[in-house]
This record gives sequence, C-alpha cells and structure tokens, in this order.
Amino acid sequence: MPENTPSSNAPAAPAREPSGPGPRRERPEGGRGRGRFSGPRPPKVCPFCSAKVKYIDYKQGDQLRRYLTERGKIKARRKIGTCAKHQRRLSLAIKRARHIALLPFTASQARGD
Repeated sequence: MPENTPSSNAPAAPAREPSGPGPRRERPEGGRGRGRFSGPRPPKVCPFCSAKVKYIDYKQGDQLRRYLTERGKIKARRKIGTCAKHQRRLSLAIKRARHIALLPFTASQARGD
C-alpha cells in the first residue's frame, strides 16, 4: 500500500523576513514611551460644577458655542471635562438652542458656485 506523503526530495521553502513596519527599537526604560509627557494627568474639573451653575441656559448661544466643534457637533465629555449630569443638561440646552435657531445644526459650508 503506497503512502500518501510528499516526497522528501521537495525543495525547502526560502526563509521569509517578517513583514511589518520595520525593525523594533528597544526603549531604554523598557516600557512604553510616553514622550515628553510623563506621569498621570490631573483630572479635569467640570466647569459647571466649579462655577456652581444650577441651570444651563439655552438662550445664551455664545456661551454654548464653546462646547461645539467647528462642524457643529457637541464635544465629548472627556474633551471638555464636564460631569455626566452637566453633559446631559448641556446637550439638552444645545438642542433647544438649535431648535429655536440660536445655534446651527451643522457648520456652514462654503460652496464653489
């Protein structure tokens, strides 16, 4: 009964080099490098809690614009440092201001016309 194994005379596959972005460099400290910013960052403080704001007024469009991106989106909590309670109230105030046209829904786009 013949065996179904490949012949031992087959040429060996050439050695491949690892494909990747390049050689890995060893860091002298042995860990992940953080660049010039080392150590933990101080925690962000909610601007509404520190000012003891009880109500975020939707009619103050100029103050609400600080919490929008240049495209008109509401900035994330981790970017502006608000607490969860004030982020919910801020988003509600921004949505109310958009509804009565104090704030834009999107950024105005320049057309090539």
